[in-house]
Amino acid sequence: MHPNAILNEVQQLYNVSDRLDSLAEQHPLVSQALITISGSVRNTATLSKVLVAMKIAPLFGLDPANA
Repeated sequence: MHPNAILNEVQQLYNVSDRLDSLAEQHPLVSQALITISGSVRNTATLSKVLVAMKIAPLFGLDPANA
């Protein structure tokens, strides 16, 4: 799998996190839970991006700094 395919999914995770944050603002009764979930999704996205940069991008001859 090309690194860009994974990075596209990473971007989708960041988008989900942003939407959950937005929903948290609109729904005070569940805001804390949504913020917690949003943070977990964002952390997963970040870890996935690091994984691509460190492990997958070099296999394709890509500069990890640009992954």
